Amino acid sequence: MTAKSPKHYTPQLDPESGKGLTRELTEFILSTKFADIPPEVANLAKKSILDGFGLALAGSVAESGTIVQKYLHNTSGPGEAVVIGTSIQTGKRFAAFANGVGIHADDFDDTQLAAANDRVYGLLTHPTAPCLPAAFAEAQVLNHSGREFLTAYLIGVETECKISEAISPRHYQHGFHSTGTCGPFAAAGAVARLRKFDHDMLERALGIAGSQSGGLRENFGTMTKPFHAGRAAESGIVACDLAEMGWTATSEILEAPRGFFQAHGGGYDLEAIRGKLGTPWTFSDPGISIKPHPSGSLTHPAMTLMSELIDTHSIKADDVERVEVGTNHNMLNALIHHRPENELQAKFSMEFCLSILLLEGRAHLQEFTDQIVLRPDVQELIKRVDFRVDPEAEAAGYDKMTTLLTIHLDNGKRIEGRSDFGKGSPSNPFSYEEVAEKFHGCAEFARWPKTKADKIVSMVAEIESLNDLNELTISLSG
Repeated sequence: MTAKSPKHYTPQLDPESGKGLTRELTEFILSTKFADIPPEVANLAKKSILDGFGLALAGSVAESGTIVQKYLHNTSGPGEAVVIGTSIQTGKRFAAFANGVGIHADDFDDTQLAAANDRVYGLLTHPTAPCLPAAFAEAQVLNHSGREFLTAYLIGVETECKISEAISPRHYQHGFHSTGTCGPFAAAGAVARLRKFDHDMLERALGIAGSQSGGLRENFGTMTKPFHAGRAAESGIVACDLAEMGWTATSEILEAPRGFFQAHGGGYDLEAIRGKLGTPWTFSDPGISIKPHPSGSLTHPAMTLMSELIDTHSIKADDVERVEVGTNHNMLNALIHHRPENELQAKFSMEFCLSILLLEGRAHLQEFTDQIVLRPDVQELIKRVDFRVDPEAEAAGYDKMTTLLTIHLDNGKRIEGRSDFGKGSPSNPFSYEEVAEKFHGCAEFARWPKTKADKIVSMVAEIESLNDLNELTISLSG
């Protein structure tokens, strides 16, 4: 049976039922200690932190990175925090913005899974891109320890993911980009934790963050998608700056009848967030996926499966007559570029992602360029990929990325397969060593010195033991 939205996503939720939810969130943010975090959760977080730093390096040489750096020269604050991959030091809010854009520039960053089967893979929230840049900028300036930084990062990610899990799925389905909408709460929570806010200041910071929430999926395949992540990271710092100065805001931004959940989603599942913050930690269950390819995560089960079929059956592009790809309708609704014309559109094109694997045998940063997307053989093969809704995939539930592949060869042979999750998901996870390999690939792409890259890998592995982030900051800056 096709998954349906449960009855608790109601347009007129009883305002009393969610009473105190924002205060519950502030309690979690301010009271959680590093000792409360299971070691396996901290280790999972380290993988995402290393992944995020590598993606910021790669993003610093993206076209969007060049524009952001030019923008900072015209809008620069005092030299407080580093823009990763550059020699630029700027105000915390601008560093957070630049690094958020950088991490999300190549759409290569981690993605939340979902607990409920009525939502598309956790509403496809990217947890690290909004949270890590804000926490890193704040921890640099306030000279926090690695343990304090790691704790704040984990608290911010948990905040974003649980909010995303609770809001009605229509939030994403109707066009909001949850990284940009839920991300400001993550950034504000992490920063407030590092500044040791009291409950009143934190509630006001969250209220300000909620009013900065934004991001529309129509901008997928453009530079404005990573802008959402950068703006979310910056918004958290702005919210905390203003709250610290006495700026007022509602104390019930999440649960109020005109608050975030109602205005942005038309309702929410209270039971998905009440009593669930850190119980379990999202990193542990249902998990967070690290990407093997710089494309929308919904392409990854198909890409993982395609790579396996190519290797097993020695498939050559010249032998392929056509490819059928079946998924649920939410995946088709997100992968919107069926005839991509540039590298950013290609990241949201199932047709390109499968075609490039057939033609090149890989899909790394180097394959996602305008020149390769527009290559005649690539464009010709794209036309032979039929991407559509499949009833079996639709019935599997939206917490999976169920993908059915059928490859038709010129000799009449059919090669078929099914995949629910791709490499890098909790069911097929990356080890720290594999994330380090991806990190080195990103660093090499950015022409970053290997000696610095090696230091970063080692420091992040033991980040909780660092007295401060000074050496890590030096290794990440030009």
